[in-house]
Amino acid sequence: MNLDDKLNKIKHLRSQQLGEKAANSASGKIVKEKSFAFAIRVVKLRQYLAQEKKEYSMSSQLQDAGTSIGANIREDYRGESGPDFVHKLGISLKECGESQYWIELLFATGYLTESEFESISTDALELDKIITSIILTKKQNMAKK
Repeated sequence: MNLDDKLNKIKHLRSQQLGEKAANSASGKIVKEKSFAFAIRVVKLRQYLAQEKKEYSMSSQLQDAGTSIGANIREDYRGESGPDFVHKLGISLKECGESQYWIELLFATGYLTESEFESISTDALELDKIITSIILTKKQNMAKK
């Protein structure tokens, strides 16, 4: 089973268990998908760095932070209130910032090539922008009430 088949299976099971609306709410669908895709890239990068470059410490830190983003986002969308949602999404944003740090350090120390760095860094920065935008929008909406 290839990765696309696995992702489709995951979506199908989530829709079955949670219902279509909860599993695919428009407000969180993009950030959930992008954070999950980022986590997959981080795990694969960790495997590559361990096997090919014999680097374990920084890539382990990156894996912890990079996979935590999506895990926290999943939890965020089950928040108990607006302020709780913003707070928990802020944790995801912090993990995204930490991921960017480890990516930059891996590049600066020669473990990532320029093209590898630019590719994964672009994904991390895009995720950062999305999370920041969601937080700002939610805060604006809460201030209107």
